[in-house]
Amino acid sequence: MIYTWPSPAKINLFLYVTGMRSDKYHYIQSLFQFINYGDTLKIIPNKKGTIELFNEHNSLLNKENSIITAAKLLKEQALYCRKKKSSNFGAKIFLNKKIPIGSGLGGGSSNAATALIVLNNLWDIKFTLKELALLSLKIGADIPAFIMGKTTIVEGIGEILHPIHTKEKWYLIVYPNIPILTKNMFSSYSLKQGTQKKTIKDLLTSPFRNDFESIAKTKIKKIKKLLSILSTYAPSRITGTGSCVFSEFNDKISAQKIYSLLPKNVQGFIAKSVNISPLHRILHEKKIQFVDY
Repeated sequence: MIYTWPSPAKINLFLYVTGMRSDKYHYIQSLFQFINYGDTLKIIPNKKGTIELFNEHNSLLNKENSIITAAKLLKEQALYCRKKKSSNFGAKIFLNKKIPIGSGLGGGSSNAATALIVLNNLWDIKFTLKELALLSLKIGADIPAFIMGKTTIVEGIGEILHPIHTKEKWYLIVYPNIPILTKNMFSSYSLKQGTQKKTIKDLLTSPFRNDFESIAKTKIKKIKKLLSILSTYAPSRITGTGSCVFSEFNDKISAQKIYSLLPKNVQGFIAKSVNISPLHRILHEKKIQFVDY
């Protein structure tokens, strides 16, 4: 049976930089909130041992990206740990892309997480979610939160997760058609701008903000303008280190009303927050279980 698997977007309800390791990785504290919007992956396993990625037009994508990197890393780890033939670990992967690149919505990390989880099942490798999360740190610091699949406060460089339950809200998310690379934001960041590490209680009771917002507004005037407009209607911030601006509402009608007031050339969408990743909901429905699910 071939299924189409969700690769959901996230927003960072807050994001603080609290320090830096000797290897230049930054310590963060962030609240990862899944939303019911994202990409999808169709994955067809094969016994050829080849891993190929196609777009929604069935064109082969030759450029290495997070999906191919994740699949190859999983295959390598499986061969080492499970001692199976390399031909057992092949797949054709079809990506339907909706999450803009450089938007701060976590598209690349989510794609890698979905690929790792689904291929782990299709290839019958039987790694636990925690093992997959640890492995995924070799690709990107955001991926473990996507793998574990719950609304989470993230600490360290992304490997320390504190699952929490939040009140589900509606979000108007606007993309200014300008991608921002994470490495560029961190290279522009001074630790003098950093935030002192807080307790979980203080994180949840203090006003939310994003330490990268001032940099984004300085670099891209369109982001500054969008934040200025949206903040007159509802609490609004950038998400992650990307360019998307989101506004928070208690109901869908309010979000739709404000969206209708924006210029027609503004690219955006409305999404609902969810405490369980759409991917994990599908896994549960299909009774696909992991040791630490």
